[in-house]
Amino acid sequence: MYSRFTASQTVEMVVSEQPIPIQHYLRQPQRLVNALAAFSQIEQLTDEVFRLKMRPLNFMTLTIQPIVDLRVWAESDGTVHVQSTGCEIRGVQYINQRFKLNLEGTLQPFQAAGVTTLKGKANLVVQVDVPMPIALAPKPILEATGNGLLKSVLVTVKQRLMHNLLVDYRAWAVAAPLLPAIAKTSMPTHSPLA
Repeated sequence: MYSRFTASQTVEMVVSEQPIPIQHYLRQPQRLVNALAAFSQIEQLTDEVFRLKMRPLNFMTLTIQPIVDLRVWAESDGTVHVQSTGCEIRGVQYINQRFKLNLEGTLQPFQAAGVTTLKGKANLVVQVDVPMPIALAPKPILEATGNGLLKSVLVTVKQRLMHNLLVDYRAWAVAAPLLPAIAKTSMPTHSPLA
């Protein structure tokens, strides 16, 4: 019997003004992915596709580890899109063969009265053929447990994003203008008389 679990999460962050607008920062998808998870959990497959190895999750009596492929891309206005393109479940082969995950999210900068705010939303849907004996659990309990697990995943992602993204953006915005100057001073100079 297939069960469907869902969760949604919104985020809103005020961005402190920096020398370079956050729209430029958001056009680098790998920086956003690095804000979502630890470096050791991420593998970059292409310019826009990343493999995220999530920490093991406990669902009733099962322990599973989702490995999710995410496509992350940005529009010219700085709007970032995240979409799952594949998923593998490690730990229980039965579930891996009967598991579908769909994640869609956006993060978009808005400006009003000189203040930049990032607003985002993520929707997560999982369809899985729950194995016995877990499938014997009453449907309301099964759904509440599954939905609660997905919500906890999105809350963790939201907390990491809110902290790590703004910290990384500030560091990047301060360092970015220095990079061309550093490159120029480190280049060998040749005397026109040589």
